[in-house]
Amino acid sequence: MATDTPNPTENANATEFDRVSRTRGFLFEYLSFGASVFGLVALGVLLVYVSVDAFDLANASPEWLLTYSLTLVVPFLAFCLYSANDPAVTRRALGALGGGLVAVAVLFTAIEAVVAPIPRLNWQLAYLFVVAAPVTAYLAYVGSRGRVAAVGFGLLGRLVGGAAIGLAVGTLFLVFDALVWFLAYTLGVLPGLALYAYGRWRSDDRAATAAIPVGLVGVVAATFLRRVVTVYPSDLVIYLWTIAIPVAAAGAVLVADRSGRTVAILVAGFPLAVAAAGGFLAAGAGLPAPTVLLVLALTGVPTAVYVSRVVEGGDGVVGLGLPLLLAAGVVAGALIVEAWGVPAPDPWLDPNYVTEAPSRTPAEAGLYPAIVGSVIIIALVAVLSFVLGVGTSVFLEEYMPETGVLGSLTRLLQINIANLAAIPSVVYGLLGLGLFANLLGFGFGTAVTVALTLSLLILPITIISAQEAIRSVPDDLRRGSDAMGATRWQTTKNVVLPEALPGIFTGTILALGRAIGETAPLIMVGAATTVFSAPSSLFSRFSAMPMQIYAWANFPQADFRYGVVAAGVITLLIILVGMNGTAILLRNRAERGN
Repeated sequence: MATDTPNPTENANATEFDRVSRTRGFLFEYLSFGASVFGLVALGVLLVYVSVDAFDLANASPEWLLTYSLTLVVPFLAFCLYSANDPAVTRRALGALGGGLVAVAVLFTAIEAVVAPIPRLNWQLAYLFVVAAPVTAYLAYVGSRGRVAAVGFGLLGRLVGGAAIGLAVGTLFLVFDALVWFLAYTLGVLPGLALYAYGRWRSDDRAATAAIPVGLVGVVAATFLRRVVTVYPSDLVIYLWTIAIPVAAAGAVLVADRSGRTVAILVAGFPLAVAAAGGFLAAGAGLPAPTVLLVLALTGVPTAVYVSRVVEGGDGVVGLGLPLLLAAGVVAGALIVEAWGVPAPDPWLDPNYVTEAPSRTPAEAGLYPAIVGSVIIIALVAVLSFVLGVGTSVFLEEYMPETGVLGSLTRLLQINIANLAAIPSVVYGLLGLGLFANLLGFGFGTAVTVALTLSLLILPITIISAQEAIRSVPDDLRRGSDAMGATRWQTTKNVVLPEALPGIFTGTILALGRAIGETAPLIMVGAATTVFSAPSSLFSRFSAMPMQIYAWANFPQADFRYGVVAAGVITLLIILVGMNGTAILLRNRAERGN
């Protein structure tokens, strides 16, 4: 039997080919890694300088930094290490903190001595951002996998998130008619929800099906009755009836299924009573009573429900002390700084900055009207883009055929949608100016015009991402639903959309992140660069945070171009992170549900 004799020339060529391939792969891997590191470092340096300017950290004394590190940062790190309960993590963290302190001090001093002084930074601030902040984030991540820190972060998230949602809802009611909402809720929303709950409880499909028509009829009737009905309760009572009480009732239902009616009444009733009392006391003190009521209700009820669940489970109860630990650290640091006379920074981003109107004086400049405008605009954009984008993607993927004339039309539409995603934003601004401002007469720079323009801007991105999420749903699930006798709509509603929802949320997050920072379309549709009072309706003249920051950047004073602008950028990032965080939580909940 003949055998093949190895050819030395072929083996040598194969070896050389493998060597070249490995070299190219090695170079590509490390070039990609270097590009990623360079981009992250550049972004980190930008954020560091923006934070330094916004919080005036350049004027923070080392004693001030040391005080708050000992009273606030060290207890938080100890809490995370206690939750992680891992000696290896503790050793790594202490080694990084101690070694990083020496390394940063030596390297920073050497750079300033040999190369050049680094503006607005010292080695203490460099250590804070380069070592302390990453180690804190790492320990928070590791600690969150333990039950104690998971409970603490969950409680902290509900406190902060509830307050943010309450402020956002109160902001939306600055332009939306509370009286229309009162009638719509009383005549439409409440009866519709009652019918739906009754149908689910009694397994009555007719009642559950009638919930939507009844609700729509009530909402339509409310718009006509708004001008007929002349006597209404106060805004405080309206918010108590339409928001605070339903939130408390929902919390009571959640607790009653687990702990019984008595505990449910206590868990929901106590925060509701506190919110109502706080609202009436705020009215007497001259504070915005409806907003106080909303913040207390939307913070207190979810917090009470969460605490009751943790206490009943008995695991990680110690974590409920995290907010108290952080509050005690802030108070102790403030007392020590005041008692010792430690020089403290004078941050530009303070309560007055987010509650006052713009000014020609840097120390008195505020961002409140622009914050209100951005919150209202992005809320409208989120609703419009999500509804239109998801509806379009469902129709194209689930209802349009793939062959024939309609199939060709579908492919043509998808090509055009992909092309629309690459059009510059200024073109959408011109479209909004001609279509919404001039042709339809919605006004120049109003919330309706701006929201519709930005919705068109991000609609192609939303549609494309939603289509990809729907395509990722396996066809076996659709065929299984069809085999059980479900209609196409039932398959789409009960099978396809729940599976695709996490991907849809991801695309929506990316699209809204683009919309909230756009400036060119706002300029084209006539949005004001500066307004001095919060809008009172959807057709009032609006400004937004990017517009106000852009206007401040052109002011000649250095305090505007550095401190005030930096504080505006940090505020915009905080709102963007909060919005994205909410969407991410909804996406993660949808993934767990699936």
